[in-house]
Amino acid sequence: MNLREKRERYEADCLSPYAARSADTKGRALSAEKCAIRTEFQKDRDRITHCKAFRRLMHKTQVFISPEGDHYRTRLTHTLEVAQIARTAARALALNEDLTEAIALGHDLGHTPFGHTGEDALDSLLDDGFRHNEHSLRVTSDLNLTHEVRDGILNHRTSGNPATLEGWVVKLSDKIAYINHDIDDAIRAKILAPSDLPSSARKVLGETSTARIDFLVRDMVSYSANKNTVSLSPGVASVLSELRDYLFENTYAHQLHQSERKKIQTLLRLLFEYYLINPDKLPDELRFRCDDLSQAAAEYIAGMTDRFAMKCFREIYMPTAWEA
Repeated sequence: MNLREKRERYEADCLSPYAARSADTKGRALSAEKCAIRTEFQKDRDRITHCKAFRRLMHKTQVFISPEGDHYRTRLTHTLEVAQIARTAARALALNEDLTEAIALGHDLGHTPFGHTGEDALDSLLDDGFRHNEHSLRVTSDLNLTHEVRDGILNHRTSGNPATLEGWVVKLSDKIAYINHDIDDAIRAKILAPSDLPSSARKVLGETSTARIDFLVRDMVSYSANKNTVSLSPGVASVLSELRDYLFENTYAHQLHQSERKKIQTLLRLLFEYYLINPDKLPDELRFRCDDLSQAAAEYIAGMTDRFAMKCFREIYMPTAWEA
């Protein structure tokens, strides 16, 4: 019995009856030889962390666009925080930690530059819209991931309905992570003060990000233990939704942030229009793979980092003599 088989035996004997088992995966689009050391979900985790799209997350905005300071979150640090929270919850619930980690590490691979501002911009430019979770699957198409990992990535958004409990863990962990670290960054940016948060959220969830995350993970684990579902308790879920609504009204819609949003929307729209007129500037593989030019242009822009998008904009639209 090799190491992979021993791990599969451990999963069969020790995980929750509701957990996904790597030996029972629905497989990949293209058959592949099994590894003697790693399970199928471990292979997916490694494929994700070694791909170029994962490395680009380092230079993609989470919320605050081009922030001054080293401690604001990026899309990569957000991804790592989600993975940490999700792994903790999955282990406590005796779910498949490897599957959970793979979904968490891959869930935002298709995110645009400039965070949700970039996603909103591309969404308005395409007839069928743009959704980063769907684009994440396109980004990972050459990785030949398992069905379970792809399902978790596709369904991590609020409206999603993951097929595995591990996918549900990531979905909740994503919300727990971004609500709390966005509060942390907003306080750092002096948009919010800790005392500004709704009193109900502070009373129930805690006064600090650390306290809130700890409370929410504990609630998820205790409420979901020995069940074929993963969720927060109803009262806690309601308070978290209230906190999320507060963030949208007081942080994401902040006047300074809105002024930057308009600039980013203009930048991406002009890039989009440029590539429609100059399709030869798009990578060949995108032009050949996509059904139409608009989709190819959107996918190319979605893959850019913040700084690469700004670099392209300067090269296309700014005369060299104007550059500082």
